[in-house]
Amino acid sequence: MRYEIGDLPLQALLPAIGRAEDQVARLDEAVRRSPVGKGFVERAHFFDAAASMWISGELVHVEDLVLHDAHMDVRAPTHELTISHAILRARRRIADADPACAVSGSGLLALLGLRGAPDGAAEFDRGPVDDGGGNDSLRGEEALSAEFAAIDAVLERSRRILEGAPAVHTERPQSVIVGDLVVRDAEWDERGRIEQWQAVGREVEDMPPTLAAAVLWEAWETLEPLQNKHWLGPLVVGAWLRSRRKVASHLFCINVGLKTIPRERRRSRSKTTRLLAALDAMSAAGDAGMKEISRLAQAREQMQRRLRSRRSSSSLPGVIDLILSRPIVSATMIAKEVNVTPRGALNLITELGVREMTGRGRYRAWGIL
Repeated sequence: MRYEIGDLPLQALLPAIGRAEDQVARLDEAVRRSPVGKGFVERAHFFDAAASMWISGELVHVEDLVLHDAHMDVRAPTHELTISHAILRARRRIADADPACAVSGSGLLALLGLRGAPDGAAEFDRGPVDDGGGNDSLRGEEALSAEFAAIDAVLERSRRILEGAPAVHTERPQSVIVGDLVVRDAEWDERGRIEQWQAVGREVEDMPPTLAAAVLWEAWETLEPLQNKHWLGPLVVGAWLRSRRKVASHLFCINVGLKTIPRERRRSRSKTTRLLAALDAMSAAGDAGMKEISRLAQAREQMQRRLRSRRSSSSLPGVIDLILSRPIVSATMIAKEVNVTPRGALNLITELGVREMTGRGRYRAWGIL
């Protein structure tokens, strides 16, 4: 399968390109200059991960994702929550790495976890990452999986020997078929499809950044390089915008904008309609980001007023920073962040006057709407 860009209908795309270029640039400048820019970037990771799951047809509550990321789940995590947390970790990994690393050949292979990645992938893995231990836990899970697989192989060989059957070396099947559903297709050729997508990236280098990003997103949706990690597409497109310096302050949240676009447009048979949907999604994400920054700035100003006549050792500034960087916070999260007791955390929340989100006696949480 080969993706052809073809002749783009620029006359129909130009208005959407102009809006997208304007909104994306405005948001980037606002995040860079705003005192709540750092908090906005942290919150955006959660909202974009939840939006990615929504686009794929799965519902994950942002509140559950925040608590799961803080290792404070109120219930056993679901499969969808686990996937959304993987998206969250991937966003942080891309955002903390060099802008051009995620879209380079070695960096992309390392990010996708494919074997045979060049030596340059090690530089991507050694990038400055601060995700609250998420990457460490992921590597630990992979190491444990490998160890358990080795133990299972030894037990299987021992069983066959004890039963008098010859020992055999079995390989993991490349595809699993359940009825008419193929869980993994051995002939999918993920490496070849990724190379085709990278070739598209080289062809769009002379286009306006937002149009090029729309083409890359549409190419990813058409080629479907990955069978099990299709959600990586919008993240890598956001990394491509960073590599073009169109968005320098953060990893752009394309999924937040795509969530506002009807599925009929995102999955239209017309390529022009799909490109317009991607451009409109970037405009919508930029507009939503500007509104979010305005809300955070107003909330920060109101909470900062509570700091007047406070001693310099007060824990309130740390609580304010935590509230601005998370969609919701719990008393346990505050207590862990500023090193106070849960009772003291409740007192700090009361002093700040932050709105309660749950309305329950147990598992109470607060946040900015």
